[in-house]
Formats: sequence, C-alpha cells, structure tokens
Amino acid sequence: MSLLSGHPKGLYVAFFANMGERFGFYTMMAILVLFLQAKFGLTEDGAGEVYSYFYFAIYILALVGGFIADSLRNFRKTIAIGIAVMTIGYVLMAVPGLTLPFVIAGLLIIAFGNGLFKGNIQALVGKLYDKPEFEHLRDSAFSIFYMGINVGAFFAPFAAVGIRDWFLESQGFGYDKELPGLCHKFLDGLLPNSGTLQTLADKVSGASVGDLTVFANQYIEAFGTGYNLAFAIAAAAMVVSMVIFLVFQKHMAYADKYNVAEKGKVSFKGFTKNEKQRIKALLLVFIVVIFFWMSFHQNGLTLMYFARDYVAKNASPFTNIFFNLKSLLTFIAAIFGVVLLIKKGSKGLTRLIGAGMFLVGGGLTYYLTTTFDPAGTPIAPELFEAFNPVLIVFLTPVVLAFFAYLNKRNAEPSTPRKIGIGMIITAVAFGVMLVGSISLVAPKGLLTASEQGVSPYLLIGTYFLLTIAELFLSPMGLSFVSKVAPDRLKGLMQGGWLGATAVGNKLLFIGSSLWSWIDELWYLWAFFAICCLISAIIIFSKMKFLEEVTKE
Repeated sequence: MSLLSGHPKGLYVAFFANMGERFGFYTMMAILVLFLQAKFGLTEDGAGEVYSYFYFAIYILALVGGFIADSLRNFRKTIAIGIAVMTIGYVLMAVPGLTLPFVIAGLLIIAFGNGLFKGNIQALVGKLYDKPEFEHLRDSAFSIFYMGINVGAFFAPFAAVGIRDWFLESQGFGYDKELPGLCHKFLDGLLPNSGTLQTLADKVSGASVGDLTVFANQYIEAFGTGYNLAFAIAAAAMVVSMVIFLVFQKHMAYADKYNVAEKGKVSFKGFTKNEKQRIKALLLVFIVVIFFWMSFHQNGLTLMYFARDYVAKNASPFTNIFFNLKSLLTFIAAIFGVVLLIKKGSKGLTRLIGAGMFLVGGGLTYYLTTTFDPAGTPIAPELFEAFNPVLIVFLTPVVLAFFAYLNKRNAEPSTPRKIGIGMIITAVAFGVMLVGSISLVAPKGLLTASEQGVSPYLLIGTYFLLTIAELFLSPMGLSFVSKVAPDRLKGLMQGGWLGATAVGNKLLFIGSSLWSWIDELWYLWAFFAICCLISAIIIFSKMKFLEEVTKE
C-alpha cells in the first residue's frame, strides 16, 4: 500500500509548498553562522547570538501568525502573505555588500513571514484530518508532511555550497574552510604568524600571493558574495512555493473553516473543564520540548563549529560519497534498489526495477569514487546539514512501519510516550558526542582548524541518532497539538508549539557561549545530554494525565 494511500489531496499541496519553502529556509540555515563570521568577522559567541535571536524570532512570531489566522478565520490567505514576505527578506539578503544592520533587517523580515506561514500550514494540515474518515491517518500524515520538509532541506546545503564555490572559482579562488577566519584575524592584527595564511593563500590562488592584505580583503568579499548568491537561490525557492500553493490551495478549502459559531476575534472566555485540561497538557508538552529544540538546533551552531574546527579537513574517496551530491544520489538509488528487492510482497517487475536500481546506482557510485582525489577531497562543514534531512527521508517510512507493526499488536506507544522516548534518544546522541570529545582540546585552546582530525563519522552517527529522536518527537508533537488543541484556538496552539520552540532556540546561545569558555569540550555535550534526560523524566512523570487528555 502506498505511503500516501487514503490521504486527502490537501496533504500533497502542503507537502510540496512546504518543501519549496524549506529548501529556501535550509539553504540559508546551512550557511548563516558561517556567513556571519566570514563576512563580518563575528566571533563564535557573537554569531551564536544573532543565530539564536533569529531562530527565536522565527518561532515566536508564529504566535502572531497563528493569532492573525485565527482572527481572520483564513489560514490560506495568511500562509500566502507569509510566503510573499519571506521572499522579500531573502531578496534583501541576496544583495552583496550590505552592512550587518541590513542583514539583520532581512533576517527579521524572513522571521515575520515565516511566522505567518509555518504554524498555519501545520494547523491547516491538522484540520484536514478532523474529518472522521481521515482521523486515523493523522500521525502518519504529519510524518509524511515532515518528510516533505526534509526533501527540500536535503538539497539546500549542496545548493548553498555549490553556488558559493562556483563564485569563488569565478574570482580565481579555491575553497578552504580555514581561510575566512584567518583573513579576519590577519586584518585585525590578531594573527601572530602569517605562515599558515600565506601557504593557504598560495594554494587557493594557484600562485604565490605577494600582498596578503589585498588577498584577505578579496577572499572575504568573494566568500561573502558567494553566500549572497545562495540567498538568491532561497528567494527563487520561495517563488516556486508560492506558485504551488496558490494554484492548488483549493484542495485545502474545506479545512480552512472553524467549527465554532463565533466570528471575528479569538475568544478566551468560557473555557470548559475539558478545554482547560487540554490547554494544561499542551503547556506541559511545550515546556518539555524547549529542552529538545535548545539541544537539537545546535546542529547549525556548535555542531557546525565542530564540523569546521575539529573534523578532518579531507574525506577519503569512500567517505566523499556522502559529501558529493552526485555520488550520494547514486548511492541512495542503490539503497532503494535493495529495499525493493527485499521488501515483503514485492512482485517480479518491482524486484526487477530494484535490481536495476541497485546495479546502476551501485555501479555509478563505484565509478564516481574512482574520480575522487585519492589524497582526499575537502569537506565543506555546511554539508553535514544534509545528513539530517536525508536520514529523515530514509527513516520516516521505517519508523512509520515500526509504529504500524506495534499498532497491529496493540503495542504502539501513545503520542506523548513517543515524545518522551524522543527526548531519551536525544540525550544518547549527545552522549555519543561526549565520548568522542573526551580527548579533544577545548575550542579556546585550539590553534588551527582541523588539527584534531576527527573522523566525520562521529558527527554522522550523532545526526543519525538525532534524526530518530526528531521523528519520535517533532511530527508527533505537531500531531498532539492538532489533536488536543481546542478548536477555537487551533492556529494559536500551533503557534504555541512554535513559541516553545522559540524559547528553546533563544537558549541556543548557551551552546555558543559554552563553546567560547569551557575548559573541556565534552562539558558542552554533557550539558545538553543532562537537559534532555531531565525533560524526559518530566514528561514520563505526567504520562498518565497526557494520555488521558489525548484519548478524550
């Protein structure tokens, strides 16, 4: 049976509109912190502050967006306006040479548009499943919807890195992840020895560099402009998302209605006992997930710093399979071929297609590895951001099948219990980082990037665990909110979920602050592991109450 079998057509609309929007968003998020440092010379702590405020604004403004949609009684119009506003913000970010205040203004515009879009499209998806014939598909619908988010997010880092590297080459430069930081230190008089800078400058220029000051300014400018062009790609993705939504939004029309008699402003009066219990349950879950997002979204902050400063600079031909878009796609094709071959119930033609995919995909993957530099290919730290979305796409059907298997045996965990399990898995993920970092020098004692030469598989393994945790928690949380929220506050409560996410994201700065002053790197990962364990304890202590509210 098809994964989309039995679902309303409106889910397709949300799936593809959100895919385009998320492609643009994650193109930006893959490079934002590194852009701020490369372009403006911000410290890790300073870039982390901007990053955390931006992520906070994105999600806290979802409360405003939810309130607007609930007040207007029109989700679709609010969503369309949100896409248009985001497009304006991305266009501003794409302009080369802007000062930091203008960049921050662009980020705020994007955050406001995202607030109008994100919570409301999630609420609209939830309302598609208010019909009795679709209610049983609610959890799987949000998992599918979530997979669409990550299809767009998978290609985003490759687009950002590709356009940046293309522009660097057009200016006569190669790529090196250390150079922007070294250039800023040199220009600020903070680089006591220019030997490393001279060596790398000669390497990326293909000739001996006579004036390091001129080189440093030109390289920073080229690096920053390359990122600006990546923001332009994000703007184009917004336009595609808007076209899809406007053309096919009619399939969501029946869900864009309220089941309450009142019209006009949102009412906060006359809550029933049942509604009060539901709001209490939602607030409890909101508090718990703050810990998750504070930890999870370190993937674009401290885990990105780790990828830049600690992971080995070059990948072997085999490892480079996962950092090259062509080889990764052929590898994925081979894996899907194996799935079709061994899948229970597969018939002759399906198995034949699977065999073809495996042979062709595997053969092309092997061929591509022979074209990679045997001495190693540079790893762009931004590309680690692709692992989470590609794993979401791979693991969503696996997790759904696992839940379906348990459901047939009346053993499927409740939605709140899935959230609690997700918190435990998150703690384990940071435990892996803790173990892998025990012998590493703290960031403040690191002399040059990559001197530690850590295997990229440490981060890949961490992203694998974080992805499983995310599948247990995030789509289940969206489903929980859509199921439990009082009808009169559907949009606002989805905004509340995103508001809790906002608080967690504002706390992201804790990671970048700890990065700057801790004496042992593993302390950082221990902090996040402990926070997630505490949140798991909280949710399991209130499990009976949460499960009772879910069943009502």
